[in-house]
Amino acid sequence: MTEAENFTSVKEFILLGLTTHRNSQLLLFGVILIIYLLTVLGNLLIIVLVRTDKKLHTPMYYFLSHLAWVDMCYVTTTMPLMLTQLLTGDAAISLAFCMVQIYTAVALGGVEILLFGVMAYDRYLAICRPLLYPVLMNKSCQLQCSSTCWITAPLVSLIYIVCLLCQNYCGPNQINNFICEMLVVLKLACGDTKIVEAIIFGIGGFFLLLPLSIVLASYGFILHSVLQMKSSGRRKAFSTCGSHLLVISMFYGPLLWVYIIPKTNSATDCDKQIAIFYVLITPLLNSIIYTLRNKDFHRAVAKIL
Repeated sequence: MTEAENFTSVKEFILLGLTTHRNSQLLLFGVILIIYLLTVLGNLLIIVLVRTDKKLHTPMYYFLSHLAWVDMCYVTTTMPLMLTQLLTGDAAISLAFCMVQIYTAVALGGVEILLFGVMAYDRYLAICRPLLYPVLMNKSCQLQCSSTCWITAPLVSLIYIVCLLCQNYCGPNQINNFICEMLVVLKLACGDTKIVEAIIFGIGGFFLLLPLSIVLASYGFILHSVLQMKSSGRRKAFSTCGSHLLVISMFYGPLLWVYIIPKTNSATDCDKQIAIFYVLITPLLNSIIYTLRNKDFHRAVAKIL
């Protein structure tokens, strides 16, 4: 067997999933199917309402509709494959499809990270700079911010996928996760991957920490302004900002654990359990928290009904 044949011996990977017990797989299939349908329907409702109701044509809801698109696309790149594997028991995934899933998941996740930063900055301008808000966050600025998110993240994701494709995979081929996770796949590569890991962690750290710093700084200024409000307005602002920060923390926390905190070379069950938060829970929470607690959405739904 030649050296080239050794390097290309792995044609597919085996996803170990959340469990190997058949009854548990069928139970998870039902739960994840419900989560997927609720996520898609909830985010689709946000998009329809923002597009059809003129009173929702504001910067906050404009960015929220983009977030809904991201979440809907993100779960569609991950959950259908999970559901198929849980139902059929076939955990095999081709190398090419695995790379496609990694690219789309990382790109959409990157768009969501940037959108959280943009949305936090938007709330800072609305609360702390209300007189300048219509000028600073005009339609041109909204378009520029959203376009930057949708262009930057896929371009950065190309760097990741090129790094992965340049590696040689000659076994083993078992991925200890329920999706093709970039770092878990990289651990299966033959040869030294230290340079690639340094590139991934370096870019990932910057890509995560820069928007996170914008989020923390924005909500820090918002908190300072809210504390100087009257009690009635303060309660409403705390309720809104608190729910937003809950979603952001549940999204950023697991990502920081996976992509920033250094760990051993072995993929643990803890990593895939943590991945549940940003793969399954956060996209669903976005649609719930941003709609159920929002009186503007209640009015828009009542109007359509």
